[in-house]
Amino acid sequence: MSIETVALPPVALRARRATAEPFAARALLVGLALAFLAVFLALPLAAVFAQALSKGFGAYARAVLEPEALAALRLSLGTAAIAVSLNLVFGLSASWAIAKFTFRGKNLLLTLIDLPLAVSPVVSGLVFVLVFGRQGWLGPWLSDHGLKVIFAPPGIVLATLFVTFPLVVREVLPVMEACGAEEEEAARLLGASGWQIFFRVTLPNVKWGVLHGVLLCGARAMGEFGAVSVVSGHVRGLTNTLPLHIEILYDEYRFQAAFAVASVLTLFALATLLAKTLVAWRSGRKD
Repeated sequence: MSIETVALPPVALRARRATAEPFAARALLVGLALAFLAVFLALPLAAVFAQALSKGFGAYARAVLEPEALAALRLSLGTAAIAVSLNLVFGLSASWAIAKFTFRGKNLLLTLIDLPLAVSPVVSGLVFVLVFGRQGWLGPWLSDHGLKVIFAPPGIVLATLFVTFPLVVREVLPVMEACGAEEEEAARLLGASGWQIFFRVTLPNVKWGVLHGVLLCGARAMGEFGAVSVVSGHVRGLTNTLPLHIEILYDEYRFQAAFAVASVLTLFALATLLAKTLVAWRSGRKD
């Protein structure tokens, strides 16, 4: 049995040579990428865990399990859960409206959705103080009705919602636009209702984008510092999230405890990154 060799056309050969980088160039690019990852990712992560365990596992456990740290963890998790849930509802609704319908003001809506990405988180927190603070626009009315937003968990939730506002939309909207509207139109012609179309046609098509958005939103909510710092009041055990608790420990020169709590936040980030990688892998296989 003979093996036939298929010769590439001259044009294909020239294109292949033009796109094939020399070995030295490839090695240089790979080396630069690995060096960048080592300096800006691997070394900081190693430093965090090395400092966290510098006094032994017992000191690490005490720092992580002290009441103020656990209260900060509960507040961070609760805030992230609320922010992700509300942003998920808004993100799906806004993406569906923008991708599937034509209406006046669509570009303005997209601009407003992107606004939190352009505004400093500290400025965002100051805006909430201006609106809901004791001397703010709604402050007197809130005080008269016994409601407290600033320097309380509701203010932390509002600030976190604002900074995470665009994340779900920006992950879901491109996927929904790429899917088009043909399947929804076919389902409508077959007699499906709006909710049936959404849950049986639209949502399954964008589920991987939804998961991406949820993961990014949760990670940002857990690690938000600037806006939350302005509206929290830094009340120990009540309005301190994990990032704020880390700052307090560091300011008190309790460096090992600060890095121990920081390692918990780092583990959440690594878990989110791993989950995002798995989602991307699964979505790639489905495609």
